[in-house]
Amino acid sequence: MHKNSFLVWEHIKNHATIYLFMIILFLTGIIFGAVIVNSMDFIQKQDLFFYLERFFIQITEGVPIGKNDILWESFTFHAKYLMLLFILGLSVIGLPLVWVLLFVKGMVVGFSVGFIVNQLGLEGLLLASFSIAPQNIIIFPVYIAAGSLSMIFSLGLLNKLFSRRNNQQLLKPFIRYCIIFIFLLLLSFTAAFIEAYIANKAMEELIKSFY
Repeated sequence: MHKNSFLVWEHIKNHATIYLFMIILFLTGIIFGAVIVNSMDFIQKQDLFFYLERFFIQITEGVPIGKNDILWESFTFHAKYLMLLFILGLSVIGLPLVWVLLFVKGMVVGFSVGFIVNQLGLEGLLLASFSIAPQNIIIFPVYIAAGSLSMIFSLGLLNKLFSRRNNQQLLKPFIRYCIIFIFLLLLSFTAAFIEAYIANKAMEELIKSFY
């Protein structure tokens, strides 16, 4: 266990620049998403809030939300996103798309939280804290790690391509790459479970108390 922790720490230390770049890229996406909310005009905000309010009304009227459906849909979405990052890491030309995907993920979160807070104020902040934040505490590091590992593996392939030593082994790094992504998939399932059975319940109770 101690040895594994040491190897993880060494890996992060050796690739600190890549991890830092991905964190900044993700945070930039969040900020950009929040900026988009502020740049929307009143009519655009009202049109969008109309659909959000209809969803709130459905909850207050007791329309059931299938927790198993939320779990499956959330996990499927995360799994597809992670698999896309995994595949892009296997090709050098896919590296820019890894950056785009991570930026877009951050932007969606920033827009979602920014819009709710912009429209509902303190109530929106509470709603975002209890319904969006719990699962994202896990999923943020998962996406940042997935994007970073994809970039690291892709750069490793690029290095091998231009290296004079063409006998470099890729099987072991590839196996490690696959194992880590399987672990990230398991973590994404944990995040989906929290979203379906904890965050969703908290969201329902908060919305009922607001309305």
